[in-house]
Amino acid sequence: MAEPTGDDSTRPWLARYPARVPPHLEYPPKLLTELVEETVRRWGGRTALVYYGARWSYARFWAESERFGAALVRDGVRPGDRVAIYLPNCPGFAVALFGILRVGAIAVQLSPLYVGEDLTRVLRDSEPKALVTLEILYRNLEKVPEEALPAAVFVARLREFYPALKRPFVNLVLRRQHLPTRFPTGPRVRSWRRAVGTPGTAPIHPGDPATTVAVFQYTGGTTGVPKAAMLTHRNLVANILQTNTWNTTREPGKEVVLAAIPFFHIYGLTVGLLMGLADGATVVMQTRPEVHELLGMIDRYRPTQFPGVPALYQALVQRPDLGRHDIRSIKFCLSGSAPLPAETQRKLEAATGGRILEGYGLTEASPVTHANPTEGERRPGSIGLPLPDTEQRILDPWDAHESLPVGEVGELAVRGPQVMVGYYHQPEETAGVLRDGWLSTGDLARLDADGFAYIVDRKKDMINVGGLKVYPREVEEVLFEHPGVSDVAVVGIPDAAHGEVPKAFVVRKAGSAVGADELIAFVRDRLAHYKAPRSVEFRDALPRSGVQKVLRRALREGQAGALHRSPGPTGR
Repeated sequence: MAEPTGDDSTRPWLARYPARVPPHLEYPPKLLTELVEETVRRWGGRTALVYYGARWSYARFWAESERFGAALVRDGVRPGDRVAIYLPNCPGFAVALFGILRVGAIAVQLSPLYVGEDLTRVLRDSEPKALVTLEILYRNLEKVPEEALPAAVFVARLREFYPALKRPFVNLVLRRQHLPTRFPTGPRVRSWRRAVGTPGTAPIHPGDPATTVAVFQYTGGTTGVPKAAMLTHRNLVANILQTNTWNTTREPGKEVVLAAIPFFHIYGLTVGLLMGLADGATVVMQTRPEVHELLGMIDRYRPTQFPGVPALYQALVQRPDLGRHDIRSIKFCLSGSAPLPAETQRKLEAATGGRILEGYGLTEASPVTHANPTEGERRPGSIGLPLPDTEQRILDPWDAHESLPVGEVGELAVRGPQVMVGYYHQPEETAGVLRDGWLSTGDLARLDADGFAYIVDRKKDMINVGGLKVYPREVEEVLFEHPGVSDVAVVGIPDAAHGEVPKAFVVRKAGSAVGADELIAFVRDRLAHYKAPRSVEFRDALPRSGVQKVLRRALREGQAGALHRSPGPTGR
């Protein structure tokens, strides 16, 4: 991993940094576990985690993580082994993560939305020794082939994380939603409650932070095949310190972070959880970002930091009852995953009185590389300036060895201590994006004379569903499995609630009468629900180039194929 050169003459944007943000930081040679252990020693009695009224102090959170680490060791987990976390946002996520890391194992991030092929593929790739989940998700594991499952599965009941007075109602709600409440049985099942309640010690396993992998964070590529970005302790510690330093409004030991974005995503993990735990903050968790509930949590817990995605902020400012809630405790929001509309930014800042900053990052960079300053000038439409010790270049799309001058559009490349060491057992994919420490982002961008970066377009055809990535080819491959489908292309179309959603353009096989609802259900049975098309348009043929590539842009823009449109149903 290459470090910045130290030659600031090539970084004119440093002159635009807030006065209290140094361009270079000191990164202690510490593991992530050691960094957070310092927080526990300093603020052990402070509340670390809040979940619908239940509270975990830093001391309790740390003690439970050690007991869980001891349980993993008893089940044969050793340094370098993988342990999967298949959980939504809840206290068990934080406890499990640090229990895994303290014994020298690697945390494999699994989206709780994964089912079927999604889940099987990642488990086969990572080969975890153990897995942590909830009883409501265990039924998804029962559909995974036996050889892909780990030997030990620690299962928690969702009600265990709620305050005692609320627990009797949790199962009632689950039954109404047709979710399982029984505790699973079998030789691989372990009790989470017993694991965190049984005395045991697990000293922090030593390691070199620069080479010890902490997290497997799965991401796709142009093919949609998942790859595990290997993020080291050094990567994560560096990005925590970079981003906390950038937030010049923060007060260590006093902040309250409203964590509505999912921890299984690297943005939620670093910005929603780890930055707070490293800074003595209280992290208030929401299982999923429902806006009515969110406003109630703001009223009750008075958060000072609220990281999110544009779709969430848009839903918030569009609430007709927003004026009845006092959200002025919020002083810092970092918006990522998609462009932030200027009107949304204006309305949210007016409502909170705080600073709403657009930033940028990617899984392979832990994730944050850019952000607009918390103090001083911001530029509309810009993702901001590189964080401390982060360099940027615009590469010629036709020659990745050549950099382009100010104002020209090319591929954005970044370099810094937060950049991954590579993809797990995929050297060719790694070599395709990492050169001399420079990470090719796959996004087309331009720089202005002061170093502010502007994302122009995506190099890939990835669809961004409220911050979750959907790769067209993986959806297309599932649709091709349907006996009634002859040809298919999937593109992203605008959506007010999610930014984008998938739409499928389908050519039926001769004699087939398959409908839109059937195809959507077919995908939902095999992939995470957000990857399924929200609509299907049937055509006689798809527009293609001279070399027979589907013209996705033509489909998105609705400029091609009008004469080929089928009189059949267009879906919902």
